[in-house]
This record gives sequence, C-alpha cells and structure tokens, in this order.
Amino acid sequence: MEFLVDGVPRGIEITALVIAGWTGRDRAAVEHHIAELAAIGVKRPRVVPCFYRVGANLLTTSGEVEVAGEDSSGEVEFVLVSAPGALYVGVGSDHTDRKVEAYGVTVSKQMCPKPIGRELWSFTEVEGHWDRLMLRSQVTHRGQRRLYQEGAVSGMLAPRELLARFAGSSGRLSPGAAMFCGTLAVRGEIGGGERFEIELHDPVKNRSLTHEYTTRALEIAD
Repeated sequence: MEFLVDGVPRGIEITALVIAGWTGRDRAAVEHHIAELAAIGVKRPRVVPCFYRVGANLLTTSGEVEVAGEDSSGEVEFVLVSAPGALYVGVGSDHTDRKVEAYGVTVSKQMCPKPIGRELWSFTEVEGHWDRLMLRSQVTHRGQRRLYQEGAVSGMLAPRELLARFAGSSGRLSPGAAMFCGTLAVRGEIGGGERFEIELHDPVKNRSLTHEYTTRALEIAD
C-alpha cells in the first residue's frame, strides 16, 4: 500500500491485519463498551484484550466502501503499522457488521473493509506525549451529521503495553503487520450512516491525521 510519511510517499506491503478489542485501560470503561454492545446482542468476550486476525486485503485507503445491507458502522481507532526498521501510527475505522457481530464477533470483523488514512506519523515522534493524543469521529446519517466518538487515547492501552499482550509478538509488531488498537464508547446509540469521518489529533504538534469515507450498502437478495 502507498502511504505518506511526513509528506513523503512510502510503499508498505501489508501482509497481516489484526483487530485488537476491549483494549481500555479503565476497567469500568471497558465494561461500559461491553454493555453497549450487549444491548445490541453481542456476547461478552472471554478474555480482554483479545486479538482478531482478519484478511490483510480488507485494509483500504479508499474514500468509499461497499458493505452488505445497512447494519454496519464505523469505529475510530489508532492503527499501528510496522515496516522494516520503523513503526508508524495512523488513523482507521474498524467498520463492522453489527447484525453479524451479534452471533459471531470474529466473523463480523471479516465482513467489512477496514478504512485507514493514507498519512502516517512515526511512532517515535508521538510516544513521548502519547496520552495527549485525541480520537474523534463524526457520522452522517440521512443527511444529519453528529459527533459520534471523542476522547483521549489514554482511554486505551498504550501501544507498547498492548503489543506486550499480543501473543507471539515479543513486544513488537512484525514488519508488514497492521493493528487496529481499540475504540471509544459512542455518544448516543451505536449506528452507521452514509458517511464516516475519523481523526487522530496531536495537540502538542498541532496536527491531525484524518480520513473520511462513504458507505454504499449492497442489496441483500435473500
């Protein structure tokens, strides 16, 4: 895939994609997210955090994704991208089919494309003030745009701690791997729309990683 690192194009072949779930530092916040998903029928995880392996081909920088039906929605997340000799951070959306999620989280993770912004930051440039970074998302549903998620990345496990818990990682992400690292509770009800906007903001350096995409629902024939 072609990314931009400090404005310079860099091709990174993504050969493995991992979705980390239930990554909150605050147990109460994790329980809140578990409860809001339980309200739409999603079973409690057996362990937290957990890591779902999905097809690397799902990762996309496209501004439009196609999904089956109208039961999917996005989630803003910071994304770790590993390349030979470097670790980068980006912003992505763990777009998930909520209807399928109610009977199988692993299957639901494989159902939808995983949008990611083209621009990446070097992880070393933000590690020193990591907890000050902010995540934000906006959803537009039937023409009405609203704030969907907002909060500091300090709500989730820090990257190095998360990687330390990732089985077989030895505390690092293998080159060619990308990991979505968890999300925030939503404001209001979980739900999708025709457009989703995501942002990872660095208030120290006054810059943001952003991406937005439209969702095209494919007709379900049966």
